[in-house]
Amino acid sequence: MTENASSLPTLPARWFAQPGVVARAWRCASAPAEVRDFHSSLVEYAPTPLAELPELATELGVGRVFVKDESCRLGLPAFKALGASWAVHRTLTERALNGGDSGGPVTLVTATDGNHGRAVARMARLLGQRAHVFVPRGVHPRAVRAIAAEEAEVTEVPGPYDDAVRRADEAAAAPHTVLVQDTAWPGYEEIPGWIVEGYSTLCTEIDEQLTAAGSSDGPDLVAIPVGVGSLAQAVVTHYRSRPSPQTPPALLSVEPETAACVLASLTRGEPVSVTTGETSMAGLNCGTPSSIAWPYLHSGLDAAVAIPDAASARAAARLAALGVSSGPCGAAALAGLRAALTGAGAEERRTALGLDAGSVVVLLSTEGTAANGS
Repeated sequence: MTENASSLPTLPARWFAQPGVVARAWRCASAPAEVRDFHSSLVEYAPTPLAELPELATELGVGRVFVKDESCRLGLPAFKALGASWAVHRTLTERALNGGDSGGPVTLVTATDGNHGRAVARMARLLGQRAHVFVPRGVHPRAVRAIAAEEAEVTEVPGPYDDAVRRADEAAAAPHTVLVQDTAWPGYEEIPGWIVEGYSTLCTEIDEQLTAAGSSDGPDLVAIPVGVGSLAQAVVTHYRSRPSPQTPPALLSVEPETAACVLASLTRGEPVSVTTGETSMAGLNCGTPSSIAWPYLHSGLDAAVAIPDAASARAAARLAALGVSSGPCGAAALAGLRAALTGAGAEERRTALGLDAGSVVVLLSTEGTAANGS
């Protein structure tokens, strides 16, 4: 039976929007062009699919809907390998140039809700390095086993994600060890910045794929699942650095209700930490925005929405019925857009996003069903 967006239960009002088109007018520098060249040189590299789903366009009342399907990226079931591969490459290159560790193996340390840690561990294994991954409470045992299968040392932390990050940072003080974390804080920003750069390949692929599909002007809206905000920073960077003749898209961030640190920060106008709870969207279960992402999120996001687990589950089921493998985090993009475009106040939210019956929408499905133990 076809599921109609208008028949879905109304979601709680967890919404923030910038006034007018302020975010769409903001500009920043672009990501380095050599990132895509690096990824193209990898044996397993291939652009992930951009699937057009006309059924969703009809349900959502827009012109075209595309889903960027990251269910298989560089041999792993999520987009994180893009950032991890580029950051590990840059890290090891810099250490070699500076004579670090005299060419011996390095232990790459990180904290993760699943996908990032597995990607770092995979890169370490492929490059003859070691990995030590700290995993917070609530990560599915299958995700933990997948990280261990990459020959990484895994330490399970009884607290939330932020506690795992602190433990990883402490462990990285050991000799022949480097922290490869996908969130930044004052004093630790270079490597997280490389991870963000790595994600730019995903956006470049979307440009090429939309052009091939007859939408060379690009999307009118991109919906982005958000944890600490690194992927959102990459998306903001890409679309807010495009040449001015192109109309910039609206950018919508989507988070779990139990970990909506970006929505809370946008509402306050300054970065804040929130206490996280349990959620099926494990990869988004983060309580503090990345310090380097925050200026981009604050200035470049048009809107933010928080969703319950049930909405993500419904969206994942709908995507599966349409042939797209999407885990809870990946399906959050569809769930968030549904929350924005249905229920009381939908017309006001649609206007804030600049959407009409001819709009082109891109949903970032950041993981497949095999990710994070989904």
